[in-house]
Amino acid sequence: MNSINWDTLGFDAYRTRTVIISHFKDGEWSPFEATENFSLTLDPFAQVLHYAISCFEGLKAFRQKDGSIAIFRPDQNAARLKRTADFLGMPCPSQELFLQMCEACIKNNLEFLPPYGHRASLYLRPFLVGVHPQMQLTPYPEAFFVVLCAPVGSYYGQHMKSRAAVIPGNYDRAAPKGSGSYKIGANYAGTFKPYQIAHNQGYAELLYLNSATHQFVDEFGSSNFFGIKGNKYITPLSDSVLPSITNKTLQEVAAEFGMEVEKRPVPVEELAEFDEVGACGTAVVIIPISHIDRKVRLEEAEIAQSYRFCPDGEVGAASMRLYNRITGIQFGEQEDPYGWCYYI
Repeated sequence: MNSINWDTLGFDAYRTRTVIISHFKDGEWSPFEATENFSLTLDPFAQVLHYAISCFEGLKAFRQKDGSIAIFRPDQNAARLKRTADFLGMPCPSQELFLQMCEACIKNNLEFLPPYGHRASLYLRPFLVGVHPQMQLTPYPEAFFVVLCAPVGSYYGQHMKSRAAVIPGNYDRAAPKGSGSYKIGANYAGTFKPYQIAHNQGYAELLYLNSATHQFVDEFGSSNFFGIKGNKYITPLSDSVLPSITNKTLQEVAAEFGMEVEKRPVPVEELAEFDEVGACGTAVVIIPISHIDRKVRLEEAEIAQSYRFCPDGEVGAASMRLYNRITGIQFGEQEDPYGWCYYI
């Protein structure tokens, strides 16, 4: 695709050529099909339209240095999708079907897979939606499983540049004992308005605290939280945090580097003690955080507390080393001793 500038790709919806679809009905998944029709036909009473019965995953495929095509840790995404689907009472594709449909999506959209050398990838978005027409508040086993893709670069348009975050004191991400640890579409709906306000104020990210007491760090609006303190990699232990595959990967790489990994409650006051802070997830990989402001009300200008980690735009040494190790494996520039790359 000569019309795509691979070096300026951001992270957004991008119309590719083919979508892969399977329909679960009467106890079984239909053979998946590839279609160039980017429209789904739903009954107006479909569960997803009234009760938000939907969930999704995000993973990436990479053109590696030797020309190979690899998907990064797709088995973890398949397992997380099943966990979320079980929570919603939805049917879920097997890992085998999940992988087959992801592979088919890549092969049917190869012209949109960025070439090696541009630090870009093909983002896969598998999603499940409940499509049975009903008004009852009970699960019904009918769903579409869809895999689509888009070429992506950096989430905010530039790799590894530190950005500002804000703690919005009057917004919560997830209720205690709620759905926060599942990758449900509705979990993200409540972040749209505060993100709009924060972005207008110059903040790239929202950092949410635990909803019950506002005493502990939970996660960013788009991704998990990690902090570096000396030789320690620290990330919150919380029932309302999404189990990030990228965070899990970072923890394993940190241990490989000889760092001490701590997964535990993180008091908000401890932000003052961190050398580095980052947001991590599939879409962002790592967003280094330059500083975090805490506000009682996001809509107001007053800052209750500010925590500074590095000058704006700069990146800490530990975050850069972790980022280089993960992306080095993803792009086939470094050995993958863990078997994280799934080759097609």
